Amino acid sequence: MGEEERFRELMLQVVRTRMAFRRSVQRTLKKNDTDITFEMLQVLNCLWNEQGISQQALAERTVKDKACLTNLMNNLEKKGYVHRKEASTDRRNKLVFLTAEGEKLKERIRPALNLLYAKAGQEMGMENVETLLSELNRVYNVLESI
Repeated sequence: MGEEERFRELMLQVVRTRMAFRRSVQRTLKKNDTDITFEMLQVLNCLWNEQGISQQALAERTVKDKACLTNLMNNLEKKGYVHRKEASTDRRNKLVFLTAEGEKLKERIRPALNLLYAKAGQEMGMENVETLLSELNRVYNVLESI
């Protein structure tokens, strides 16, 4: 098998791994009676780390286009997990904040997600995790440079 085929196989495995991760997270959300999707969790996770950020920043951090993020934001608002405010410097720009319900969800689901990550890390071994992380960062940098 040539270099091109091996690299193509690597990229396919990365995609398959992302899909397996998504399914694992969705199972965890379902087991914990959480009425959100994987995509909603991505947005909430950003807000759990930093509140009051713009929808544009959320779109960039979650790798979502503007239309997709707007739909996610509308659904998260309907569920009562987030609210949007106009930025004082630019009224066209919306800043996103968690509600009290969004904070409660964080307290409820974060332990289950942390357990998922801990189990996967134990199963793989931290040395392997560190090696894979380093190598995937290297692949990312190569792809960004060409």
